Amino acid sequence: MLPENCYVLWDETDEAVVIDPGCYYEEEKQALKNFILNNGLTIKHLLNTHLHFDHIFGNPFMLKEFGLKAEANQADEFLIKEAPKQSRMFGIQQQEAPVPLGKYLHDGDIINFGHIQLEAIHVPGHSPGSLVYYCATEHCMFSGDVLFQGSIGRADLSGGNFDELIEHICSRLFTLPNETIVYPGHGAPTTIGIEKAENPFFRN
Repeated sequence: MLPENCYVLWDETDEAVVIDPGCYYEEEKQALKNFILNNGLTIKHLLNTHLHFDHIFGNPFMLKEFGLKAEANQADEFLIKEAPKQSRMFGIQQQEAPVPLGKYLHDGDIINFGHIQLEAIHVPGHSPGSLVYYCATEHCMFSGDVLFQGSIGRADLSGGNFDELIEHICSRLFTLPNETIVYPGHGAPTTIGIEKAENPFFRN
């Protein structure tokens, strides 16, 4: 399988969002459900950074258990139909049919829950509709597969564009404060400052 980071964000109001529920195995789905229930959270939004198969495995489960359809950029919607084929390319059998989006998100949209605001930043290149969710007050972002510790997302899948990805990381993400923590879709966190200084894709 492909390890993927699912994030649950909440504040003192117990309102929450779930980002990229890549739950494939039943125990993963139940772990997410139990975490939400045991912490008394009310999920206000289900967010996808993009719609590659490994980030949407848990969307049908979230719809069934919590009545939530995912929110994402419309430019990635074609990937929902491609998800079973993409899964098979990686030797993975999709267990549940993908479900439609519930809402389209656009660049600059604000997602509210509790006292927290996330800004959707459109950073195409890994996929046409890739969104980064940025929280200015908490100095962090959830970058999906756009930016990783020491790397960037692959651009050779359907709708990917390497030059576009590099350009938008520089113009949309590297303009944010250096201390901004980057929580990626795979692997460990990093910061904008570290990636500007050390990421080999951006060294002159």
